[in-house]
Amino acid sequence: MTAAPAASPKVLIVEDEEPLLFTLAHNLKREGYAVVTASRGDDGLKLAREQKPDLILLDVMLPGIDGIQVCRMLRRDSDVPIIMLTALGGEGDRVAGLDTGADDYIPKPFGMRELMARVRALLRRSGGRAQPDAGTPPLISGDLQVDRERHEVVRNGSVLRMKPKEFELLLFFLQHPGRVFSREQILDEVWGYDFSGGPRTVDVHVRWLRQKVEDDPASPARLRTIRGSGYLFEG
Repeated sequence: MTAAPAASPKVLIVEDEEPLLFTLAHNLKREGYAVVTASRGDDGLKLAREQKPDLILLDVMLPGIDGIQVCRMLRRDSDVPIIMLTALGGEGDRVAGLDTGADDYIPKPFGMRELMARVRALLRRSGGRAQPDAGTPPLISGDLQVDRERHEVVRNGSVLRMKPKEFELLLFFLQHPGRVFSREQILDEVWGYDFSGGPRTVDVHVRWLRQKVEDDPASPARLRTIRGSGYLFEG
């Protein structure tokens, strides 16, 4: 493993296809990232906890522990951005990966330029790219307070743990209260027009948000579903 400058983001690759593992590591190092690798799920889980990477590229089909299990176990105590890599390309497979807490999903085979673009985008988002000017007041909606500078959400005095995409989605809703947005509009605004996932991605993240910002997630009063139209946030 080639060391990178101390300030370089660290990427953990967990992939059992040796040629692809080598190619991914080579390209990430060329981009200036520090790289840690594992070819088994259990080894990847151990390295994730020991090395504290800034982002994980995680294959689904792995020896030891599969990628879905690794992701689920990491999400118990970590919000590290995770991109799932898999040869399983159906929508159900994508939703299964997102359901366990992955932030993005890219089916094999994929172009290296596309993957690197997604790595950069997710690292920017998780690190707070486009930070507001110093002194920007927090957004407040009822018992919610969102600090855009610190990427922190507080509800009733308690800090909520949120993955980068959850934070972006909540921020989007808070900035557009009382407006109905379709799933496709939300995908374009929050995930970007080039995101390959489907509308179910929005449903998964909305469900996660409801578990954190609603008194009764099964009967949401704040983040409502508008049948046949999409979602509406009432501030």
